[in-house]
Amino acid sequence: MKVVLVACILSLLHLQQCRALGILYPKSNPVREIQSLDGLWKFALVDADPEEEGTEDYINLMAVPSSYNDISTDRKVRDHVGVVIYERNFFVPESWQGRIIWLRFGSVTYSADVTINGDTALEHEIGHTAFVGDVTKYLKFGANNHISVEVYNVLTEVTIPQGVLVKLESGRVKQNHSFDYFNYAGIDRPVLLYTTPQTYIDDITLRTTIDGTTGIINYQVVVKGNATYTSKVTILDEDGRDIATNEKTLNGSIVIPNVNLWWPYLMDPYPGYQYTFRVELFDESTALLDTYDQLFGVRELSWDNTSFTINGKSIYMRGFGRHEDADIHGKGLDLAMALRDYSLIQWIGANSYRTSHYPYAEEVMDLADSLGILIIDEPPADHTDLFSDQLLENHKRSITELINRDKNRPSVVMWSAANEPQAQKEEASDYFKEIIAHVKSLDKTRPVTVANVNEAENDYSGQYIDIISMNIYTGWLQHDGDLDVIEAKAVDVAETWHKTHNKPVIVTEYGADSLEGYHMLPSFVWSEEYQNQFMSSYFRAFERLRQEEWFLGEMIWNFADFKTPESISLFSYRQPKSSAFLMRKRYWGLANELDNVSLPEDLENFVIGKPTRVRHEL
Repeated sequence: MKVVLVACILSLLHLQQCRALGILYPKSNPVREIQSLDGLWKFALVDADPEEEGTEDYINLMAVPSSYNDISTDRKVRDHVGVVIYERNFFVPESWQGRIIWLRFGSVTYSADVTINGDTALEHEIGHTAFVGDVTKYLKFGANNHISVEVYNVLTEVTIPQGVLVKLESGRVKQNHSFDYFNYAGIDRPVLLYTTPQTYIDDITLRTTIDGTTGIINYQVVVKGNATYTSKVTILDEDGRDIATNEKTLNGSIVIPNVNLWWPYLMDPYPGYQYTFRVELFDESTALLDTYDQLFGVRELSWDNTSFTINGKSIYMRGFGRHEDADIHGKGLDLAMALRDYSLIQWIGANSYRTSHYPYAEEVMDLADSLGILIIDEPPADHTDLFSDQLLENHKRSITELINRDKNRPSVVMWSAANEPQAQKEEASDYFKEIIAHVKSLDKTRPVTVANVNEAENDYSGQYIDIISMNIYTGWLQHDGDLDVIEAKAVDVAETWHKTHNKPVIVTEYGADSLEGYHMLPSFVWSEEYQNQFMSSYFRAFERLRQEEWFLGEMIWNFADFKTPESISLFSYRQPKSSAFLMRKRYWGLANELDNVSLPEDLENFVIGKPTRVRHEL
């Protein structure tokens, strides 16, 4: 089969639109069924210049979900630029006749063209967010069906994130980009086929506030279809007990007396408490028509020019920048790795991270909700430049998909509209004015930020955001090796940001890398000793800044190794470097001071039982 690769560059004008709403995660229940299409798919590499016609080059099988780049030993697969094709067969039972059949991808990076039994069923552009569509008319019931997914990984000046193609002297086409992580691609999150009735619950929006000991849930439920129905909304606690009911409306409010609030990890003995919001639709004979359970936490955020609080208590974020990145499967969902990561986050005493620099898997976000980990949620807009109208529309669409997906998550306490954009350019002003206005048009219950590497006097985005996020690399990318300049510079940059915009400030990135096992005295860059001393210099700066109410927290870059020419991390292969033990002492020390948390018994190793007298000979 021949493929014209130019046609794979998807334009908004030609996309079969996936629904803006209706991105609820598929769940089995008495009226909905799910079939997973995860597993081994037939895989083809289209070996051609991305701007020319190519042919399939099958290399056998590919795991779904996973990035395809690192699974093969073939360099050609890892460095491929252009189209790859996934194919498989799947069976649709006869019993599914009469229902709507939906096909949902958790993420395909960067764009996808999905055909079922030879007909185009779905198209989507922008990785890391889910898309879904009604595929009923393309299916054969009681028979095998064939699905093919063409995945295109090329980035351009109008994609999110951006990139450019370069043809090398050898003739090979290479993808260049300004972001510093590997451009993994493929079907990297679950693929699910599921059913709903013809009249179904399409979307749920929940907003929570607190009045004393009472939780107030404002809700809006969208139902699609033509059937006549009655509805019932029920709140269930963690033990499954009904505690509140409303049978009058799908757009209203419901109260929870003596509410259990959702608290972050280490801010309360019982973090991450979640209720279930259950919606039920009944037909005219009172038979169950459709139902959906949505987990949620009751918490209230507030912020002003000097503070950020949850449930009336000040938040001090201690956490990480991260990447979804692991050996072999790249950015593919790995639940075992997700559990390991959260175990390490809890071990070190962190309470937060930013989804740098793209939305993370829904299953990973579910764990943040249940464990009480605070999230700054970010679209795939990294090092944004060349501010065009088409880029603006794609950027806004990526934000819309992110917020529609994550709007009900208690863990998500802030939206980051971009990471390290070229906001020093004057044209960035109108661009980010519109971007931030778009975020706030979708959700006014969370503050908005931009992770900025510029200094305040060279920025056009800070005037529009609610909280200043600053990335600073004094002692590493600037003044590398100069430990003595770190403290004063970090304090000065943060104070200047606050004075310029009169807004709270958080450090969302700082860090220096080390080679595991490389030691040097006196310390020097890349040694573990330098990394520890570097961190201690920033700790001194943060202690000075913590005297100011407007300083909201610190997030080191990066949590764990990821594929890039430069890696700055505390965990190598998810095992701690010496710097992780230093960070653990700081984060648990902060938790002890701010929230009266007991320190772990293994925070310090035993050294000596009682002081030893030192004799001085004259």
